[in-house]
Amino acid sequence: MDFTLKIWRQENAQAKGRFETYKLTGISPDCSFLEMLDILNETLINDNIAHPVVFDNDCREGICGMCGLYINGRPHGPDDGVTTCQLHMRRFHDGDTITIEPWRARPFPVIKDLVVDRSAFDKIIQEGGYISATTGGVPDANAIPIPKQDADEAMDAASCIGCGACVAACKNASAMLFVSAKVSQFALLPQGKPEAKKRVVKMIKKMDDLGFGACTNTYACEAECPKSIKRTNIARMNREFICSKLTSSEE
Repeated sequence: MDFTLKIWRQENAQAKGRFETYKLTGISPDCSFLEMLDILNETLINDNIAHPVVFDNDCREGICGMCGLYINGRPHGPDDGVTTCQLHMRRFHDGDTITIEPWRARPFPVIKDLVVDRSAFDKIIQEGGYISATTGGVPDANAIPIPKQDADEAMDAASCIGCGACVAACKNASAMLFVSAKVSQFALLPQGKPEAKKRVVKMIKKMDDLGFGACTNTYACEAECPKSIKRTNIARMNREFICSKLTSSEE
């Protein structure tokens, strides 16, 4: 398969970026998207065409979320429920032009080319603090009875990998789906109750302070999430936030 690649190149957050066009030929349809970029970089180096394209990756198994790229106008590309590393070239047509960009959001400044700084997500998680559940030996599985539905929903929320696709998909660069997933994974379980009120208020405040936009309920975040995190988490987070504000003893 042959492709024309329009790739965003940018030296750093302060530099002016631009699209550069490269041609690739003989790509296997079973090649993953990141493997295709590896082949491109080998060609750029071996033929002395340009510096290799910088992109983020680690596990290449859809676990870490580092590989997030904006491909033909969609986070992670044309497939549903996959990360960029799980996308294969058979999802494109021979001769296609593929446009590849980094996430576009003010809280995610470009480091170089297709790599963005997603440490804003780490700061939100850190703001959530800790749980005061007692540590030590592993308790019996039934020591704290938890309804199966709650346990399942908490596990589903915890499957968020923090890739940032929700932010990239949102016209306001909102992080509501990410933050609500991190709130929900604790709010649904008894171990997360002691700090619940402080946690949701502090995480939302940090999200706003970092410059993420507001949610306007277009649900693009849910549609593009590679882990299918549900928008019901946003509703749960809003309820947690309102209840916390109404019952807080702080002035």
